[in-house]
Amino acid sequence: MSERHESFRNTPSSRNNPWSHPVVVAQIPAAGMHVTFAADVGERAALAEVAGLREVLEAKADFHLTHVRGGGIETRGHVSGLVGQECVVTLEPLESRIDEDVEVIFAEPDTAAAAKPRVDIDGEEPDPPELIVNGTIDLGRLATDILFLGIDPYPRKPGVAFEPAAEAASPEDHPFAALKALQEPPGRGPKKSKKG
Repeated sequence: MSERHESFRNTPSSRNNPWSHPVVVAQIPAAGMHVTFAADVGERAALAEVAGLREVLEAKADFHLTHVRGGGIETRGHVSGLVGQECVVTLEPLESRIDEDVEVIFAEPDTAAAAKPRVDIDGEEPDPPELIVNGTIDLGRLATDILFLGIDPYPRKPGVAFEPAAEAASPEDHPFAALKALQEPPGRGPKKSKKG
Protein backbone atom coordinates (compact mmCIF):
# COMPACT_ATOMS: atom_id res chain seq x y z
CA MET A 1 0.00 0.00 0.00
CA SER A 2 1.84 3.07 -1.24
CA GLU A 3 -0.35 5.94 -0.05
CA ARG A 4 -0.74 6.97 3.57
CA HIS A 5 -4.01 6.08 5.21
CA GLU A 6 -5.91 7.21 8.27
CA SER A 7 -4.95 4.40 10.61
CA PHE A 8 -7.47 2.66 12.78
CA ARG A 9 -4.58 1.90 15.18
CA ASN A 10 -5.94 -1.63 15.72
CA THR A 11 -8.25 -0.54 18.54
CA PRO A 12 -11.53 -2.45 19.08
CA SER A 13 -14.99 -0.90 19.16
CA SER A 14 -18.43 -2.48 18.62
CA ARG A 15 -20.25 -0.55 15.87
CA ASN A 16 -16.99 0.99 14.73
CA ASN A 17 -15.47 -2.44 14.16
CA PRO A 18 -17.95 -4.07 11.75
CA TRP A 19 -15.53 -6.69 10.36
CA SER A 20 -13.25 -8.20 12.98
CA HIS A 21 -10.76 -11.04 12.47
CA PRO A 22 -8.26 -11.09 15.37
CA VAL A 23 -5.02 -13.08 15.23
CA VAL A 24 -2.88 -13.79 18.31
CA VAL A 25 0.73 -12.89 17.47
CA ALA A 26 2.13 -15.68 19.69
CA GLN A 27 0.26 -18.23 17.55
CA ILE A 28 1.88 -17.13 14.28
CA PRO A 29 4.49 -19.80 13.37
CA ALA A 30 8.12 -18.82 12.82
CA ALA A 31 7.68 -19.72 9.14
CA GLY A 32 4.72 -17.35 8.84
CA MET A 33 1.02 -17.91 8.33
CA HIS A 34 -1.53 -17.47 5.54
CA VAL A 35 -4.95 -16.09 6.48
CA THR A 36 -8.00 -15.86 4.21
CA PHE A 37 -11.45 -14.73 5.30
CA ALA A 38 -14.64 -13.13 3.98
CA ALA A 39 -17.32 -10.96 5.55
CA ASP A 40 -20.62 -12.71 6.22
CA VAL A 41 -24.08 -11.25 5.56
CA GLY A 42 -24.27 -9.41 8.88
CA GLU A 43 -20.75 -8.02 8.57
CA ARG A 44 -21.41 -6.82 5.03
CA ALA A 45 -24.58 -5.04 6.16
CA ALA A 46 -22.62 -3.36 8.97
CA LEU A 47 -19.85 -2.33 6.56
CA ALA A 48 -22.42 -0.78 4.23
CA GLU A 49 -23.98 1.19 7.09
CA VAL A 50 -20.64 2.55 8.31
CA ALA A 51 -19.47 3.47 4.80
CA GLY A 52 -22.80 4.96 3.70
CA LEU A 53 -23.15 2.46 0.85
CA ARG A 54 -26.29 1.02 -0.67
CA GLU A 55 -24.88 -2.46 0.03
CA VAL A 56 -21.70 -4.51 0.26
CA LEU A 57 -22.09 -7.61 -1.89
CA GLU A 58 -18.60 -9.06 -1.29
CA ALA A 59 -15.69 -8.37 1.04
CA LYS A 60 -12.70 -10.71 1.09
CA ALA A 61 -9.17 -10.57 2.45
CA ASP A 62 -6.10 -12.69 1.81
CA PHE A 63 -2.98 -12.04 3.92
CA HIS A 64 0.41 -13.63 4.53
CA LEU A 65 1.94 -12.86 7.93
CA THR A 66 5.67 -13.07 8.65
CA HIS A 67 7.80 -12.11 11.64
CA VAL A 68 10.23 -9.20 11.22
CA ARG A 69 13.01 -7.80 13.39
CA GLY A 70 11.94 -6.07 16.57
CA GLY A 71 8.97 -8.38 17.17
CA GLY A 72 6.86 -6.92 14.39
CA ILE A 73 4.58 -8.72 11.95
CA GLU A 74 4.74 -7.94 8.25
CA THR A 75 1.35 -8.28 6.59
CA ARG A 76 1.16 -8.59 2.82
CA GLY A 77 -1.88 -9.48 0.79
CA HIS A 78 -4.99 -8.37 -1.02
CA VAL A 79 -8.43 -7.04 -0.16
CA SER A 80 -11.29 -7.25 -2.65
CA GLY A 81 -14.92 -6.33 -2.60
CA LEU A 82 -18.05 -5.56 -4.58
CA VAL A 83 -20.16 -2.64 -3.35
CA GLY A 84 -23.49 -1.17 -4.38
CA GLN A 85 -23.50 2.59 -4.91
CA GLU A 86 -25.46 5.26 -6.79
CA CYS A 87 -24.22 7.05 -9.89
CA VAL A 88 -23.43 10.64 -8.88
CA VAL A 89 -24.88 11.88 -12.18
CA THR A 90 -28.01 9.79 -12.78
CA LEU A 91 -28.58 8.47 -9.22
CA GLU A 92 -29.08 5.02 -10.74
CA PRO A 93 -27.78 2.01 -8.78
CA LEU A 94 -24.44 0.58 -9.86
CA GLU A 95 -21.88 -1.92 -8.58
CA SER A 96 -18.21 -1.08 -8.07
CA ARG A 97 -15.37 -3.61 -7.84
CA ILE A 98 -12.56 -2.98 -5.34
CA ASP A 99 -9.13 -4.62 -5.56
CA GLU A 100 -6.37 -3.33 -3.28
CA ASP A 101 -2.92 -4.68 -2.45
CA VAL A 102 -1.73 -4.42 1.14
CA GLU A 103 1.69 -4.13 2.77
CA VAL A 104 1.62 -3.17 6.44
CA ILE A 105 3.82 -3.68 9.50
CA PHE A 106 2.31 -4.35 12.93
CA ALA A 107 4.54 -3.70 15.96
CA GLU A 108 4.44 -3.54 19.74
CA PRO A 109 4.17 0.10 20.89
CA ASP A 110 7.66 0.13 22.45
CA THR A 111 9.31 -1.29 19.32
CA ALA A 112 7.21 0.47 16.67
CA ALA A 113 10.09 2.66 15.52
CA ALA A 114 12.38 -0.34 14.96
CA ALA A 115 9.70 -2.10 12.92
CA LYS A 116 9.09 0.75 10.45
CA PRO A 117 9.27 -0.34 6.79
CA ARG A 118 12.04 0.92 4.52
CA VAL A 119 11.53 4.18 2.65
CA ASP A 120 9.90 3.53 -0.72
CA ILE A 121 12.10 3.66 -3.82
CA ASP A 122 10.02 6.57 -5.12
CA GLY A 123 10.90 8.54 -2.00
CA GLU A 124 7.44 8.42 -0.39
CA GLU A 125 7.35 8.42 3.39
CA PRO A 126 6.24 4.96 4.58
CA ASP A 127 3.16 4.43 6.70
CA PRO A 128 3.93 4.12 10.42
CA PRO A 129 3.49 0.63 11.88
CA GLU A 130 0.05 -0.40 13.10
CA LEU A 131 0.05 -1.32 16.77
CA ILE A 132 -0.13 -4.81 18.24
CA VAL A 133 -2.73 -4.47 21.02
CA ASN A 134 -2.69 -6.96 23.90
CA GLY A 135 -0.69 -9.40 21.77
CA THR A 136 -3.30 -9.35 18.98
CA ILE A 137 -3.66 -7.89 15.50
CA ASP A 138 -7.11 -7.46 13.97
CA LEU A 139 -6.87 -8.27 10.28
CA GLY A 140 -10.57 -7.52 9.84
CA ARG A 141 -10.03 -3.91 10.86
CA LEU A 142 -7.08 -3.68 8.49
CA ALA A 143 -9.23 -5.12 5.69
CA THR A 144 -12.00 -2.62 6.50
CA ASP A 145 -9.51 0.25 6.33
CA ILE A 146 -8.22 -0.87 2.93
CA LEU A 147 -11.71 -1.62 1.58
CA PHE A 148 -12.95 1.87 2.46
CA LEU A 149 -9.89 3.45 0.84
CA GLY A 150 -10.74 1.64 -2.39
CA ILE A 151 -14.29 2.99 -2.66
CA ASP A 152 -14.80 5.57 -5.41
CA PRO A 153 -16.41 8.62 -3.75
CA TYR A 154 -17.81 9.81 -7.10
CA PRO A 155 -18.99 6.68 -8.94
CA ARG A 156 -20.69 7.06 -12.30
CA LYS A 157 -22.08 4.67 -14.88
CA PRO A 158 -19.95 4.05 -17.98
CA GLY A 159 -20.53 6.67 -20.66
CA VAL A 160 -22.16 9.17 -18.31
CA ALA A 161 -20.52 12.61 -18.33
CA PHE A 162 -19.86 14.26 -14.99
CA GLU A 163 -20.99 17.87 -14.54
CA PRO A 164 -19.74 19.37 -11.26
CA ALA A 165 -22.45 20.85 -9.07
CA ALA A 166 -22.16 24.52 -8.16
CA GLU A 167 -22.91 23.67 -4.55
CA ALA A 168 -20.01 22.75 -2.23
CA ALA A 169 -19.73 19.07 -1.33
CA SER A 170 -20.98 17.98 2.08
CA PRO A 171 -18.25 17.16 4.63
CA GLU A 172 -19.95 13.78 5.05
CA ASP A 173 -18.95 12.93 1.45
CA HIS A 174 -15.25 13.61 2.09
CA PRO A 175 -13.12 10.60 1.03
CA PHE A 176 -11.97 9.93 4.62
CA ALA A 177 -15.40 10.23 6.28
CA ALA A 178 -15.92 6.46 6.57
CA LEU A 179 -12.53 5.85 8.18
CA LYS A 180 -13.27 8.71 10.57
CA ALA A 181 -16.56 7.02 11.44
CA LEU A 182 -14.63 3.94 12.60
CA GLN A 183 -12.96 6.10 15.24
CA GLU A 184 -16.07 7.95 16.43
CA PRO A 185 -18.88 6.89 18.79
CA PRO A 186 -22.22 5.72 17.31
CA GLY A 187 -24.47 8.33 15.82
CA ARG A 188 -22.28 9.64 12.98
CA GLY A 189 -22.46 8.79 9.31
CA PRO A 190 -19.68 8.15 6.69
CA LYS A 191 -18.48 7.54 3.13
CA LYS A 192 -15.16 6.46 1.67
CA SER A 193 -12.40 6.97 -0.84
CA LYS A 194 -10.13 5.35 -3.32
CA LYS A 195 -6.45 4.58 -3.39
CA GLY A 196 -4.61 6.33 -6.16
